[in-house]
Amino acid sequence: MAIPIAYNIRNLIVRKTTTLMTAMGIGLTVAVLLADLALVNGLKQAFQATGNPLQVLVLRKGGTSEVSSAMSHAVYQDLKTNPGIARSSSGEPMASLEMVAVISLVGFDSPDGMSISLRGLDDTGKQLRAVHIAEGRWFQAGRREVVVGRSVAKRYPLAQLGKQIRFGKGLWDVVGVMDAGQSVFNSEIWGDLNQITSDFNRQDTASSVLLRASDSGAVPALVNSLNDDRRLNVTAMREQAYYDNQTNAGAPLQILGIFVSIVMAVGSSFAAMNTMFAAVSRRAMEIGTLRVLGFSRLSILTSFFLESVLLAGVGGLLGCLLALPLNGVTTGVGSFATFSEIAFNFRVTPQVMMPGVIFALILGAVGGLLPARSAARQEILVALREG
Repeated sequence: MAIPIAYNIRNLIVRKTTTLMTAMGIGLTVAVLLADLALVNGLKQAFQATGNPLQVLVLRKGGTSEVSSAMSHAVYQDLKTNPGIARSSSGEPMASLEMVAVISLVGFDSPDGMSISLRGLDDTGKQLRAVHIAEGRWFQAGRREVVVGRSVAKRYPLAQLGKQIRFGKGLWDVVGVMDAGQSVFNSEIWGDLNQITSDFNRQDTASSVLLRASDSGAVPALVNSLNDDRRLNVTAMREQAYYDNQTNAGAPLQILGIFVSIVMAVGSSFAAMNTMFAAVSRRAMEIGTLRVLGFSRLSILTSFFLESVLLAGVGGLLGCLLALPLNGVTTGVGSFATFSEIAFNFRVTPQVMMPGVIFALILGAVGGLLPARSAARQEILVALREG
């Protein structure tokens, strides 16, 4: 015969102060874990939202990122002749020669300056990306004008619409704010390719070439043909694959967050264990009475174990509530590939909260096993006498 679960719920309500304190300790542990998972989830979503499945990014062979790559105009002209490249309505190949550099900007959270990606491109480069102007207008070719990503405008006061930022050989006017959805382009600054290469004394070389394949079936053939052409000496890859590789920027944060959560989990498990041991001690007469009424040792063990898991479940839900305000909060991390900041939003989703609740239930199970075993092993007469 099993002990009704209402018995456990009533005991948790009667001991509401102890229940709340223990649940809060578990909840804080879960909140730390969820904050870490939400951060990594937001970073992954930003990279997953970047790139087109039909597009191929071409770097100089040996280059690990656009920043470390150098692409000559001669190679670019050869790349454009590949038959697998899509054509625009005017018949021009959908290929964009681009330069990527890193500049420093002073931000609200970085008074000493933070590295930001600067991208020089032309009209074709803008057409190859799902980006639109949210405020102002696009930069004009031949002018010292830039547009900034939405996240850059939000985090850096000097990069807001109508202001000027200094890099290269002088000042540049911020004439627009672009909205790139959830992609990492919100963390970049864009300007005219010729103007930017001139300011950085790189008139003969850029960084990379972005190509659009004629159809999905042409993508693998385009990648293979470019990689196999020794004359070009380039490395070609799907644009999405390039950005997927950059999710490694969140790995150290994830490891650190999990380590801190494990350390806190040890303390939370002991807190749950102490709470349940105290409950066993105070309810000795109840335990003896339950045995007299015919409940088995297994029923008592199951009941106290379930009570600990329920207590931890309350803590897990509290942890979810504590983490929810982080959803949508903008933050940034440095990329080991581009050496610049990537801004993104925390993403507290049901898929993120579920591991936190499971983690809390595991804490409750670990913390409740020994007290439940102790309750089940009590002799009837001893339990009634102690009561």
